[in-house]
Amino acid sequence: MIRFVMKRLGFGVLVLLALSVFVFALFYVAPGDPARMIAGDKATEETLELIRRNLGLDLPIWQQYLKFLGNALQGNLGFSYRNQLPVAQLIAARLPATISLIIGGVVMWLAMGVPIGVFSARRPGSIGDRLGQMVTLVGLSFPTFVLGMVLLYTLYFLPRKNGFTLFPPGGYVPFSDDPVQWAWHLVLPWFTLALVTAAVYARLTRGQLLDVLGEDYIRTARAKGLTERQVIYKHAMRSTLTPLTTQLGNDIAVLLGGAIVIEQVFGLQGIGQLAVQSVASNDRPIIIGVVLLGGVFIVVGNLIVDVLYVAIDPRVRVR
Repeated sequence: MIRFVMKRLGFGVLVLLALSVFVFALFYVAPGDPARMIAGDKATEETLELIRRNLGLDLPIWQQYLKFLGNALQGNLGFSYRNQLPVAQLIAARLPATISLIIGGVVMWLAMGVPIGVFSARRPGSIGDRLGQMVTLVGLSFPTFVLGMVLLYTLYFLPRKNGFTLFPPGGYVPFSDDPVQWAWHLVLPWFTLALVTAAVYARLTRGQLLDVLGEDYIRTARAKGLTERQVIYKHAMRSTLTPLTTQLGNDIAVLLGGAIVIEQVFGLQGIGQLAVQSVASNDRPIIIGVVLLGGVFIVVGNLIVDVLYVAIDPRVRVR
């Protein structure tokens, strides 16, 4: 098992290395002078040259990259051009909000999507099944920002208009400061993230279960006198876990990008909002840091999926 994980981890490191080369080269050839961004339009040429030397921008690109890579391995991602603060510090300050959003969203969409899918598969063609399919179609049809605005209007503005507050409009309270306020401020962003994605899991669970429930071993389990609950959760769900795990790994890997919209709608001071601000101001060190962080999310997400595969089906480790 350790060898299996180390192989996957080694592959992930190579992916991150290739990503760092690509992103660094891309921003190197991009238009714009970082020295001018830092010193301003009125800076003299001598001042600009001094800044370029201090930042190492006068070196060939391969030397700049090796210097960047060496610093990155020590946790130093450089300094922001906009506010002169360390990039690692800025990302670390925003990371808790994004991690809170992602963890809560994943838990909520699994808690909503999988039971709806199981319920629909157990009663195919029933009113509950059709209602569940209709709800999932509505969830899949709504863009994230539209759903966020709808929830804000119905669960914040309307109650507020009537003199009481049901949920706050957004913002972030650190868990260490007040766990209750932390959860209360994140309920609407979690729902926004979960309602769209839960629809995917409901449809996937329903489809997989309907296929599995027609298998011979399921009929054998029923013939042995097992209850329908035992048949579903002890036998059928085990076969459904593999495609669900694949979908979950893919979703976690791309979640950093999807969180940008929700953070903007609800004013969460997370990584997504930092990325948007950095792109708008062409703050390259932060953009590179955020892109590499996204790469880490993808590598970690895939590593979790690989480990879960082995846990679900031990035959995977010998392939």
